[in-house]
Amino acid sequence: MLEASNLECVRGEKSLFRGLSFRLDPGACLLVQGANGSGKTSLLRMLCGLSPPASGEIRWNGEPIGKLAEDYRGELLYCGHAGAVKDDLTALENARISVALAGTPVDDAAAQDALRRLGLKGREHLPARVLSAGQKRRVALTRLLLEKRRLWVLDEPLTALDRAAVENLCGIVDAHLAGGGLAVLTSHQDLPLAGRVEHLRLD
Repeated sequence: MLEASNLECVRGEKSLFRGLSFRLDPGACLLVQGANGSGKTSLLRMLCGLSPPASGEIRWNGEPIGKLAEDYRGELLYCGHAGAVKDDLTALENARISVALAGTPVDDAAAQDALRRLGLKGREHLPARVLSAGQKRRVALTRLLLEKRRLWVLDEPLTALDRAAVENLCGIVDAHLAGGGLAVLTSHQDLPLAGRVEHLRLD
């Protein structure tokens, strides 16, 4: 269970949001929407423990995330907007290295299967620099299939994805929720998820 209580985000001298609270139970997705600059990415960074809130508290299963430290990070998968795909590495190398850095080494077979499930069969050995923006995004999203984490925090995961890729990603998220996982996503568009979706609007 992920809880936020009376969060405030301040950038410079401006408060982007205050008094923000929510509770997310296993099997649910929180879709965070709002205009650019409304604090969506800042909120996600707070939920990941990367930026402290100006006030308020974030709890995981009833405990403050700062107290849980590595135990919380071991339950968390954060996929930022940039994707962190290295142009000089192949799609396969990127898939393997990204999860190895997160402490979950995988073999070529598992990484190739993840790439195939995300529609990248036949492109596993191509350098990322020749892939389209949508294909690079799908390489970054292989982490969802390769890292076994209960809480997914995804910043604009639909960026550059075509309709078929969006539907495929939604199927992956739905499977995660059906297994008792949780997800927090930012997106400028609604997601056609079959599971429980709660909405949070930042203005």
